Amino acid sequence: MTPLRIGIVGYGFMGRAHSNAYKRLNDFFAVQHRPVLTAVCARDASKAQAFASNWGYERVETDWRRMVEAPDIDLIDIASPNDTHYEIVLAAAKAGKMILCEKPLAMNVRQAEEMTEAVEKAGVPNMVWFNYRRVPAVALARQVVDEGRIGKPFHYRATYLQDWTISPDLPQGGAALWRLDVNVAGSGVTGDLLAHSIDTAMWLNGPISRVTALTRTFIKERTHAITGAVQSVGIDDACMFLAEFANGSIGTFESTRYARGRKNFNTFELNGAAGSVYFDLEDPQYLSFFEYNQLQSGQKIESHLAGWRKIHVTNSEHPWMSHYWVPGTTIGYEHTFLNALADFVAAVESGKRVRPDFRDALETQRVCDAVLLSAQTGAWVDIQTAQAEA
Repeated sequence: MTPLRIGIVGYGFMGRAHSNAYKRLNDFFAVQHRPVLTAVCARDASKAQAFASNWGYERVETDWRRMVEAPDIDLIDIASPNDTHYEIVLAAAKAGKMILCEKPLAMNVRQAEEMTEAVEKAGVPNMVWFNYRRVPAVALARQVVDEGRIGKPFHYRATYLQDWTISPDLPQGGAALWRLDVNVAGSGVTGDLLAHSIDTAMWLNGPISRVTALTRTFIKERTHAITGAVQSVGIDDACMFLAEFANGSIGTFESTRYARGRKNFNTFELNGAAGSVYFDLEDPQYLSFFEYNQLQSGQKIESHLAGWRKIHVTNSEHPWMSHYWVPGTTIGYEHTFLNALADFVAAVESGKRVRPDFRDALETQRVCDAVLLSAQTGAWVDIQTAQAEA
């Protein structure tokens, strides 16, 4: 097997999720490359060493530039905070490395455009970790759409709700809470949560043409975890927006970290002339499907048999499931990263484009920026017009 030598930036939640995928890839997928955990890079050497020892990385770096330039690294995986993505990607592309990057791709569209141009000019394989595309039930929803079982789309609605930032005593910044620091995160729930919802929506229902949005910051000041100073909060705690899709359908998107009792409530529903699909990440092994037309005959389902169908997505014919267990047994959150990595490596070996790549993530970034602009101006924002004016 061909070694695929990994250099990862970051040792947090995403660093763990990605490392698990590298370690298990060859256990489940018959690809020609074998990941080698070569280096982990972080500013805190002691914590990075503990991470390296636990996961089996060969060495620790504290300067990402040194790791990017290292001849024994084939792939740079960016699992660090959002404000680090831009510089690392540009350097890694210049060095000719394969690049995997966490979402959102960048702090803003301008950065995302430069990053996308850099990787495409360098011709390096690249992917962004929008891992929810790799939930088998979500991929089945895409298959249902591709098979024409939804028909002409009318409505798309998405929610992404959490509750972990409600306390006013929660600080902002630092290694654990950088998502609350606008200078590091770029935005709040729009970039952190809705980026996932937007990527999934456009994958299932096509491009978004324009949006109008409302955001709220409920707690205006928080103590900074590093400096101890009380500072203004610049991120959005909640965001709601309306969208028009290029295919003529309309959508609603809602995200907040102030939904008491919701931990990772990520849902979508797509309604069309021929049927509907619904998914809930907190019950991820199921896809709910309502069929109005019988696909082959074009006839309506008899009324006494009509109703929502709850499909347990665990059969071998379901996406990726033939690599795992027997029907009726489920896989978990960690497998979404494994599925994504397997698709990436297979694409490298075949020379095909893997999705979502930087170009896809750039389009999601355009929508995120348009949402934030609309929230500031109170007006509808056309995605293409905003792109031209940026």
